Amino acid sequence: MLLAAKFALGPVLLRQGRAVRRTALRLPEPAGPRHGVAGGGEPRLRLLLVGDSSAAGVGLQHQSQALALPLANVLAQRLDGAVAWQLLAETGLDTRGAQALVGRSDVAAADVVVTVLGVNDVTSQQAARGFVAETARLWTQVRQRTGARWAVVCGLPPMELLTAMPQPLRWYLGRYASGLDAALRGWAGDEGLGFCSLHWAADPSLLAPDGFHPGAALYPLWAQRLADLIAGERARWAPP
Repeated sequence: MLLAAKFALGPVLLRQGRAVRRTALRLPEPAGPRHGVAGGGEPRLRLLLVGDSSAAGVGLQHQSQALALPLANVLAQRLDGAVAWQLLAETGLDTRGAQALVGRSDVAAADVVVTVLGVNDVTSQQAARGFVAETARLWTQVRQRTGARWAVVCGLPPMELLTAMPQPLRWYLGRYASGLDAALRGWAGDEGLGFCSLHWAADPSLLAPDGFHPGAALYPLWAQRLADLIAGERARWAPP
């Protein structure tokens, strides 16, 4: 059905996509540290977050409002100890681009890796099979670089709700994202990894001013959900 829609709507989708790229509001990545230690006391966890502009916190003023640092703070409270954290994220990254970023970065040792990727794989029309294959390569790469024992992959957001996109482009990208999201969830389950769905973030009024990225109200909820997954699966990543 989606392939038929792509052929039928192709000229409209192409025109709308070009218009969005030309007129979209460009927001900067927020200031603030991209690595550090949250909490005090005995070290409990080393955390690496790899991702795109949403992981970087585009649309916010400071990393303290974004995902990586708040997640580390919540985990430090949950685990009653220190959490070392590092953020590797850039605007525009797809999953293959994330591999390149990891490859050229000074990556610290980690116990758990969190990935926030997929939206740019949708906009570049990466097939679900290719998307999963690139995600598997990224997991192999970061595991080898960091010694990580476990990962949580974040699913794709409900792109049909992104107000920056006109219809029918918004509908089409939403359906395409759903296919990649389902494939990613299946792969994570097969690999014994965590999966954090983003389909709870279904209120367009909570988006950033660009109508594309999460707004400030969504990040604390996202951090809490990730913390629940990571703290709840401690047996999978904690050293024996």
